[in-house]
Amino acid sequence: MLYHPLSKHIHFDASLKYFVGIFDIYDREDTKGKALARFNPNERKDREALILEYCLDPFNKLSYRHRYKLIETLTYALNTEDYNFHTYFEDDPDEYSNMAWDETEIADPREFFADIYRLANEVWKDDLQKASLEDSSTW
Repeated sequence: MLYHPLSKHIHFDASLKYFVGIFDIYDREDTKGKALARFNPNERKDREALILEYCLDPFNKLSYRHRYKLIETLTYALNTEDYNFHTYFEDDPDEYSNMAWDETEIADPREFFADIYRLANEVWKDDLQKASLEDSSTW
């Protein structure tokens, strides 16, 4: 069983939230919020910079197996025609969540995740190749 990178007891949930949860600025609007405000997630160049700087495991905590599972989840979502990518940008007051850009500010959340997929496959190429050679059912 694959566990959360910082735990030996919590099962790893390869949710797409791993990619964009980093944009939660709750109680950090004056610091992280201002840093993210310089980007326009609807502009391709800014979106790529955001993805490379924030979304693709910037603290290098994920193993090659974790990265593979995230890409597996993302592949499934992108191949599902009516998948609701908007939900990953919604604020959730019950969870004390305030996203830097809410679901109404992201013109095409599917495109955002498609760019994550494209860039992750470039940046994580070696890790994804290594994991693909293993039987993921044994993790």
